[in-house]
Amino acid sequence: MSELEPSVLISETEVAARVAALAARIAPQLDDEAVAVCLLTGGLWFAADLTRALAREGRRLRFDAMWLASYRDGRESSGRCEVRADLQRPIAGRQALIIDDVFDTGLSLSEAARLVRDSGAREVLTAVFARKPWPTPRAIEPDFVAWEAPARYLVGYGMDAAGAMRGLPFVGALD
Repeated sequence: MSELEPSVLISETEVAARVAALAARIAPQLDDEAVAVCLLTGGLWFAADLTRALAREGRRLRFDAMWLASYRDGRESSGRCEVRADLQRPIAGRQALIIDDVFDTGLSLSEAARLVRDSGAREVLTAVFARKPWPTPRAIEPDFVAWEAPARYLVGYGMDAAGAMRGLPFVGALD
């Protein structure tokens, strides 16, 4: 496949089904004061769908976002996580659900969990749409995963290639 035509790994319909199933698993774990923390930029699509699915399950979460960057426009993590924007609202004493698109190296999710805990969250839970199968140990494992992804370069549903293809309604691969 060329970079302009990703192969489809999960259709738009399958994405929606996985998000709904994940919301049903997460909802009983959340309280009425919980805050959804979206990791920008990639987590935006999943966070929007997941928070709506959680609302259908009776959980109307507060919403906030953090912007962390470790990839820039490359295909590999820089190994450092830059905080470009921190939480906008107090989270002290609340339960937090950090939401991200893909769990790859674990760097962004680990750093976000640390920052949210340091901001005083009572409990930190994490949810990712896709988890890559890397054998190296990571600092944190997500609490909730919608899809066990293959070891491929993913695009769509928030995942990108140098900023492109995030808005695809399906998950595809560029290899």
